[in-house]
This record gives sequence, structure tokens and C-alpha cells, in this order.
Amino acid sequence: MLILIAGPYRSGTGDDPALLAANLHRLEEAAWPVFQAGHVPMIGEWVALPVLRGAGGTSVTDPVAAQIMYPTAERLLAHCDAVLRLPGASAGADQDVAIAQKRGIPVYHSVSEIPGHAG
Repeated sequence: MLILIAGPYRSGTGDDPALLAANLHRLEEAAWPVFQAGHVPMIGEWVALPVLRGAGGTSVTDPVAAQIMYPTAERLLAHCDAVLRLPGASAGADQDVAIAQKRGIPVYHSVSEIPGHAG
């Protein structure tokens, strides 16, 4: 399965670059266990941030970011087979879960719930 890893990225950071990087690192920590379970991990920011830079944006606070960040996750969900929702307040991750549920895509709340996880 292609599994979108969703969790806090901007939430609670005040858009501080170091805190954003720390949140991305937490999202990425889930990538290896997803991969070990036999799946392909995906994080929306892996796609959205290069697109943002390509559009001339230099940070998530740039006006163009609104046209890229959430829409990227929504487009990715058209191709994903599941969502792994990590803990923490996040409007974007909550939106990802809502879209997944609307589309009938499974939502896991722990790596241990993912099929193939060796626990």
C-alpha cells in the first residue's frame, strides 16, 4: 500500500523553521516502520515543499503556500491506499483523515495497526 503519514507539521510551531524541521522529522520517523511492513510511506511535505520552492515560495508563510500545502495532500490521497494519523493537533492531518474516511480509505492510528507490521 501507499500510506500517507499525516500529523502535525505547522501546528504549534509559530512557523519557526527549527520547529517545522522537528515536526517533519517526527513524521519521517514513521516512514521506516511503514516501509518495513511492506508498504510505501508518503508524507505530503515531501511533495509540497519542493513544489512550493518551484513556485517561488521560500517558506510555508508565503501566500502561494495556501495553494500548495493542503491541496498536495488532497491530490496524494487520490493515490494512497491508507493514512497513518500520528498523534498531535493538526488541522491538515484532520483534513487528511476526513478525506480518507469520505473516500473509504483505511485510517490507522498506530504503526502496529498496519497490515504486515511485525510488532
